[in-house]
Amino acid sequence: MTAPTWQRELDNFVGIKPIFVLEGNVADCYPWQPADQAEPQFLGLNQMLPLLFAGFDSNRPRPYRFLFVDPLRGVTDPAGTGEARTLAQAAERQAELISREAEALNPASDPASRQQPFAANRLVHDSLLVRAALSRRLDAETAPTAPAAPSAPNTTEDTTANTGNSAAAAGTASGPSSVACVFDLASRVASSPEDLTPEENAVFMNLLIGAQDAIRGDGCHVNTLVLVVNKASDLPSWLLRGNPDVRVISLPNPDRPAREAFIDVAFPDLHDPAQAKVRSKFIDTTDAMKLAELDELRRLYARGGTEPAAIPELVDLYKYGIRENQWTAMLDKLRDHPADALRRRVKGQEAAIEKIVSVLKRSVLGFSGMQHSSGTKPKGVLFLAGPTGTGKTEMVKAVTELLFGDERSYLRFDMSEYAAENADQKLFGAPPGYVGYEAGGQLTNAVRANPFSVLLFDEVEKAHPSIMDKFLQILEDGRMTDGQGQTVYFSETLIFFTSNVGISEEVLDEHGRIIGRRNIVEPGEPYDAIQAKVEAAMATHFKPEVLNRIGDNIVVFDYISPEASRLILDAQLGKINGNVCARCGITVAPSDAAVQWLAEQALAPAVRENGGRGIGNLVENAYLNPLASFIFDANVQTGEAVEVRVDSAGLTFSRANPDSGHAPFVGGAAATGRLTPQAAATGTPQPAPYDNAEPAAPIPSTAEGPHGC
Repeated sequence: MTAPTWQRELDNFVGIKPIFVLEGNVADCYPWQPADQAEPQFLGLNQMLPLLFAGFDSNRPRPYRFLFVDPLRGVTDPAGTGEARTLAQAAERQAELISREAEALNPASDPASRQQPFAANRLVHDSLLVRAALSRRLDAETAPTAPAAPSAPNTTEDTTANTGNSAAAAGTASGPSSVACVFDLASRVASSPEDLTPEENAVFMNLLIGAQDAIRGDGCHVNTLVLVVNKASDLPSWLLRGNPDVRVISLPNPDRPAREAFIDVAFPDLHDPAQAKVRSKFIDTTDAMKLAELDELRRLYARGGTEPAAIPELVDLYKYGIRENQWTAMLDKLRDHPADALRRRVKGQEAAIEKIVSVLKRSVLGFSGMQHSSGTKPKGVLFLAGPTGTGKTEMVKAVTELLFGDERSYLRFDMSEYAAENADQKLFGAPPGYVGYEAGGQLTNAVRANPFSVLLFDEVEKAHPSIMDKFLQILEDGRMTDGQGQTVYFSETLIFFTSNVGISEEVLDEHGRIIGRRNIVEPGEPYDAIQAKVEAAMATHFKPEVLNRIGDNIVVFDYISPEASRLILDAQLGKINGNVCARCGITVAPSDAAVQWLAEQALAPAVRENGGRGIGNLVENAYLNPLASFIFDANVQTGEAVEVRVDSAGLTFSRANPDSGHAPFVGGAAATGRLTPQAAATGTPQPAPYDNAEPAAPIPSTAEGPHGC
C-alpha cells in the first residue's frame, strides 16, 4: 500500500528541519510497508519514528539515534535496546558542561547561577538533557550498532507489539550519527500555553535553544527535536509563530485504504470471497475509527461467539456496549400500518406521512447512507418546514411513540435557546480552559447516554448560524467530537429539524426598525405554491452545504384543510369533555349547533393561519374557559350534566334536565348528538359514529391536543 501522506511529508524533511511537531492522531498504530515486504506492519509511533528517520530508501540510510523523553518518566527506552541509557548518560555530561559554562559567563555574588533556581525541577533537567543532545556531539562510545530489521507483528497476539527495532536508524559501529530527541506528551507540560510558570518557560526555552543550536552529528543530517502533542495549540505560540525551523505535521485518522489493509491482516476470515460484502460493510462501518480500535475489535472477535458474517455487528458492541441493534428490533413495529398510526395524531398531512414512513422503513432495514462511502450516517434526517401549528412537532412525537412506545422518549432541543454566538458550546461542550468544560455538551452527553434515539431540533432557524456549521459533520459522517475530545456517534439516531422559515417576513419602518411581521403565504393557496415559497426561503436562509446534506428530505407541511380542522376540533372537544367527566364526574353535552358554530369559527383566516394551535386557542377561549366558569359559578356537582348550546351571542352553558339522557361529547363521533343502539339498550350514553367514518379513538388521559397544539 502507498505510505500515508504524513509519513512521506516527514520523510521529505528529515535531516532538514530541526523541529517537528506531530499532532492529531498520535496515539494510534500506523501502517509501514517497505518495498521488500509483502504485507504491511502496524506499529506505534515510537516504533515508527526510527524507521521513518532511517528513510524509505534502504540504499541511502540516514544514521539517527533516538532519545525518548516524556514529562512524567523522563528518559525512556520504548525499543528496549539499552541505547537510551548510554545516550542519556552522555547527554547528562554535556548538560553539566552547559551549566558550568553558563556559570562562568554569568558570575554573580550569590553562589546560585541562572540555572540553579530550576535545578531541582525534573522537567527543566530533562529539557536540558534534550538541549545538550541536540547541540553537543555526544561521546563516541554511544555510536550505534548495526540495525536489526523489525519483525512483522503477529495479529493473533498484538498488531502493535514491540517489533524489536533496536536501532532502526542506520549507521555503522564506528561512524558518527545524528540524534533525534522525541519529547512525548508535550501537551501535558504546560497547564496554560499562554500563561507559563517560570519552570515551564525554562523547559520550552531549553527545547527551542537546543533546536536552534542543533548540530549535524554525521556532518549531513541535522539533530532533530520531535514534539508529540494532541494539538499544536497546546504549545506556546511563541515557539511556533514565525519559526522557520518548525514543521507541523498532522496525523489524520486512518483512511479507507489503511483500514482495509489492517482488516485484511487482522481478520483473515474475511478473505473468503463469500464474505466480500461483509468485508466491504465492515470497512465502511469502521469509518473514523482508529487502527488501535480496530485491533480491539479483533480481540473481541478472537473471544469467539461471532460468526464471520456478523463481524460488522462488533462495531455496535464496541460503540454502545450492546450486541443487538435496536433498529432491527423495530422492524415488526412498522409492519402494522405505520401510516395509520401517524394519521391518528396528525391530520391532513398525507405528503409528510408518506415521506416519513418511507424513511423509517429504510432506517430499520439498515439501508441509510448505502449510496455513500460513509457507513456511519444517521438513520434518517428529515427537515419539517411549513406554517406554525400544522403538526410538525406532533409528527415527531408520533414517530417516537410508534418506535419506542412513549412519545416522551425523544430528545428535544429548542434552538431559540442557542441564538448566542458561543451557544454551540452548550450543545457540544466547551473547549479546555473554559467554564463548563467538565460538564460536556447537552447534545453529546444525551446521545452518548442513549445512542438509539430520536432527536428534534425545533425552530432551527432561530439558532446562531454557526450551529448549523457544527451539524455538517453529524449529517455527513454521523459523528461529532465534543469539547473533551471524545467522539460521539450519531449513526443510530433519527434526526428531525423543524422550521417556520418562508411563512412570514419582518415588516420594517422607514428607519429600518422591525415593527411587525406579515405572512408570505396564506391559507387556501395551492400546496405547490406554498412548497415553492418555503423551499426558496430555505435556500436563502440556510447554507447550500447544509441543504445538500439534507437532500430531498425536506417535507413542507400544508395549512390545515377544512376537513382536518373539523377532525382536530372534534378531538380537542372530546378530550376536554372526557377529562371533565373522568376528573369531576360531570357530563358535558354540546349540541350539534354548538359544535357546528365552533367548526365555522375554526375556518376563520385568523384561526386557520395558526393551524392546530389556532384551533386550540379558539376552543380554550370560546369553550373551555366559559365551561370552567359555569361549573365553578353554578357549583355543578358530580353526577350532573351541562348542556352547551349556541345563540346569537355565542355558546351558552346550562344545567341539563336530569331526565333528558344527554350523551356526552367524547370525540368527533358525538357531534351528531345521537345515541347508538347500544346506548339505548343499556342506558349508557355512547357517541354515534360519523357516517362512512372510522370509530373515534379512545380518549387519552392527557389534556394536550392531538395535533401539536
